[in-house]
Amino acid sequence: MARMEAASLPDRPDGEIGKRLRARREEAGLSLRKLASRLDISPSALSQIETGRSRPSVRTLYAIVTELGMSFDELFPSTAGRSGRGRDSGITLHGLGHGLKEIVTRADERNIIEMASGVTWERLNPTGDHDIDFLQATYDVGGASSAGDSYMRHSGREYGLVLEGRLKVTVGFDEYELEPGDSICFDSQWPHRLETLGDVPVKAIWFVIGRYGSDARADW
Repeated sequence: MARMEAASLPDRPDGEIGKRLRARREEAGLSLRKLASRLDISPSALSQIETGRSRPSVRTLYAIVTELGMSFDELFPSTAGRSGRGRDSGITLHGLGHGLKEIVTRADERNIIEMASGVTWERLNPTGDHDIDFLQATYDVGGASSAGDSYMRHSGREYGLVLEGRLKVTVGFDEYELEPGDSICFDSQWPHRLETLGDVPVKAIWFVIGRYGSDARADW
């Protein structure tokens, strides 16, 4: 298996995500060295991710949260205290037995995760849904879902729609070049890789459903 190393960052405060990963690891009773061994990365690389000194690639982040049994919603920083539009959305759901629930995410209030491999995820659902990742993904020029020529795989099914730029999606031995308006869906258990084509960043809407294998919709 190819080793998955995290790229160093210049003093970026990614500590909140790292703290969440470390807390879950400790709850699971795993040492840094043991988890790093399972992920096939070095203990120092994992330590740098946990302390916020480096960002993982998409592939590495998927591997960590899957190994720890986490949802991506647990990684996104809380919106509490964030500067926004300074007003309530005014849209709520009533009568569900769970009190009031916000259902709108404003464009300037999205929670964001940036990866070392030139990929940024912006969460599009305001409160998060277990086993459903609803994201706007941005791939910088030269950006990819995993470093080098490596691939990623996990349970679930993916649905993507390209908004801007050109995205190369490799699933198994097949390659697909997607342009604005093109969409794709595939079984996430197939080895896959996503990367930017050309000199224009890619923006896409992305769903991953049933990543933990516990959602019946993964069998669609």
